[in-house]
Amino acid sequence: ATRPTLFVYNAKREDLDASAAALFEVVLSGAVAIKINQRYALKDAGKAHQDLEGRRTTGTTILVP
Repeated sequence: ATRPTLFVYNAKREDLDASAAALFEVVLSGAVAIKINQRYALKDAGKAHQDLEGRRTTGTTILVP
């Protein structure tokens, strides 16, 4: 999570697993808050893409089932 070259940084699967576990530990502890600015129903994925392309979103956008 600290470098743009993820596969070089996490050269082995166990390194990737350890990095992911460390990241989720920090997020779950509450030390880092992930704000979700937009939520779209999965059926509205097309609208979500249009809004992203049209720059009508900010921050994190998720699709929910």
